[in-house]
Amino acid sequence: MPVPKRKRSKSRRDKRHANWGIKVKAITECQNCKHPLPTHQACAECGHYKGVKVLVTKEDRAQKRGEVRKVQSEKRAARMAAEQPAEAEQK
Repeated sequence: MPVPKRKRSKSRRDKRHANWGIKVKAITECQNCKHPLPTHQACAECGHYKGVKVLVTKEDRAQKRGEVRKVQSEKRAARMAAEQPAEAEQK
């Protein structure tokens, strides 16, 4: 009767059983934008989780940045307009 020449290591034995616990992840859709995503995770597209906004998305940051730049440009224009008459008075 054949007998193994050497003991099989724990590492080699455990590699055989490594994939027993792997299961297919469930996919749901976002309640807000209907984008597919894994269960129990916030949506990367719209930033909502269970109907509540929890993440700041890239689009939100871009919109906020545009508003800030608009305000800064208005301030800059007002400052330049205020400096123009002051320069005319000095001449």
